[in-house]
Amino acid sequence: MENLTRPDGSHPQDFHLTRRAATGMFFAGYAVAALSAEAAPIVTSGDGLIVEEVTIPNGAAKPLPAYVARPKAPGRRPAIIVVNEVFGIHAYIKDICRRLAHLGYVAVAPAFFYRSGVDLPALTDIAQILPVVKQAGDAQVDGDVRATSNWLKDRPFATPARIGITGFCWGGQVVWRSAMVDPDIRAGVAWYGHLEKMVARASELHAPVLGLYGGKDQGIPQADVEAMRKALAAAGKRGSSLIVYPQAQHGFHADYRASYDAAAAADGWKRMLAHFRANGVG
Repeated sequence: MENLTRPDGSHPQDFHLTRRAATGMFFAGYAVAALSAEAAPIVTSGDGLIVEEVTIPNGAAKPLPAYVARPKAPGRRPAIIVVNEVFGIHAYIKDICRRLAHLGYVAVAPAFFYRSGVDLPALTDIAQILPVVKQAGDAQVDGDVRATSNWLKDRPFATPARIGITGFCWGGQVVWRSAMVDPDIRAGVAWYGHLEKMVARASELHAPVLGLYGGKDQGIPQADVEAMRKALAAAGKRGSSLIVYPQAQHGFHADYRASYDAAAAADGWKRMLAHFRANGVG
């Protein structure tokens, strides 16, 4: 999965991205507001990959910026849209893209908050971040996801009929919604995405979603998880399911945060890949 140079996971200084990546459209480090001083984030090499920053037409005056990682070898590949947390596109999200690219995927992380002009990963206070995030309404975000899937369908390196989506925290809810509104999405994997607004819409799912949740998540009640399970069953959505890691907190996959749970993260990653393969994205 990852290219590691240390038994405990590679450190940022172990690999170096291109000058373009270091000075381009996106923040070069980890989200300052959530970075743990004790963290040793996994850092995945860009060797053998094409890593680039692109803009995607979305009908706005300024097009949608996106970070893309894909195998250097020629040929069409399945694609995964990677949806960020509230912190925007930073080192962790970019590393997720490179991990997926090493597995043979085209991974695209759109910058959903770009219209604000605020460099969210650089902010230190969550109270400054949330008002910016709230400016990105559901319809706007759904439109940007649709623009991204349309862009992928036109790329000579992507397979149009094999597009999936995964997202974390704020992005987890985007995954649930995208599997309802974007007809090009074949499967989704939502990492601790809020469910409260999604339960009543379970019948709208046209693509199966795997939800990965922490039993000790203080922001997503287990009652919401159970309510979604019941709603999926009632709607006959047998391809969708929710997994709970009893000892995990919110953000358990984020290896730059204090909430990181290596065992839950690794199991969730395996389940994510299996879910994509089982549903034509792999």
